[in-house]
Amino acid sequence: MRITRVAAATLMATLALTAAACGKEGTPAPSDAGNGSGAANGDTCQSSGATFTPASSVDLTGSPTYDKIKSAGKVVIGVKFDQPNLGYKDAQGKRCGFDIEIAQLIASKLGVDPAKIEYKEIPSANRETAIKGGEINYYVGTYSITDKRKNDISFAGPYFVAGQDLLVRKDESAITGKETLKGKKVCSAKGSTPIQRVRDEGLTEANNIVEFATYSECVSQLLDKKVDAVTTDDAILKGYAAQNSTDLKVVGKPFSTEKYGIGLPKDDKALRDYVNAQLAASFADGTWQKIYDGTLGKSGSPASPPALERY
Repeated sequence: MRITRVAAATLMATLALTAAACGKEGTPAPSDAGNGSGAANGDTCQSSGATFTPASSVDLTGSPTYDKIKSAGKVVIGVKFDQPNLGYKDAQGKRCGFDIEIAQLIASKLGVDPAKIEYKEIPSANRETAIKGGEINYYVGTYSITDKRKNDISFAGPYFVAGQDLLVRKDESAITGKETLKGKKVCSAKGSTPIQRVRDEGLTEANNIVEFATYSECVSQLLDKKVDAVTTDDAILKGYAAQNSTDLKVVGKPFSTEKYGIGLPKDDKALRDYVNAQLAASFADGTWQKIYDGTLGKSGSPASPPALERY
C-alpha cells in the first residue's frame, strides 16, 4: 500500500463515513454481503472459509431487538471499514475481516442470511448513540468493553482480547514504547479508548494529540510525516503494518488490555444472553478459531478464544 493508495482509500472512507453519519448508507450492494469475507490481501478481500447458514428456528423470546430484526427480515450492523483483517471494505465494495465474520456469524444465529445484512459505518465517537437510537441492531468493530460504556449500552463477549500499542514509520528509532512519546505527535480515532489513555496518562503533551474520525486518516498522516505515531489496539495496527510492511512497523509492548465486545441495546438481556451462548458455541466447535486463523491470524499472531464475561 503506497501513500497514494492510502490517500485514495481515505477519500473513499471519508465519503462513506459522511453517508453513514447522515443515516443514508442504505442497503448494501450485493458485493457487501454474501458468505463472510476475511483477510484483506492488499485491497482484495478473502474469506476465512467459514460458512454461515441461517438458523431455521431461533429460540429467543423477550428481546425487542430480535423482534425488530425478525419483522424487518434483515439485521443492521454497525461496523468499521478501514481496518485490514478486522473490519475492511475493499475497492470492489466487499466487506472482510475478523469482526465482519463475527458479525455474520451472529446474524446467521439470529436466522438472517449474511446476504440480508445491512452494514452501517459508524465512527467510534458515535457508537453508543447509534445503538441507543436504534440506528443499528448491534455493533461489531474493535469495540472495547468498559464500565463507562455499560452505562449506555450492554456487551456480549468478549470475543477477542487485544492491547494498546504503537504504529510508526519503518525508519523510526526514537519511539520504542509509550514512555518515549513525550514531544511526539500521536494520532488515534476521536472518542476511542486509546486516545483517552494517552490523554489521561500524559504520554505526550496535549497539543501533540491528534484525532481523526478514522484510523486510516491517522495512517495517512503518519506516512506523510505529519504525525509520529498512531496508537490503538495491536490487532488493528498489525493489520496496517502487514498491508504496508515496507514503510510501517509496530513497536513496544502492549500497555493495556482491550476486551472486544458486541455492542447491544442496554436493556435487552435476552439478546445479550443469546449472543453470549452463540459465541460460546463458536469457541467450542472450532468456528471462532477458523474465522480468526483465516483473517486476523494472517498477521502472524496466534490467538485462542477468551473467557466470556456474562452479566
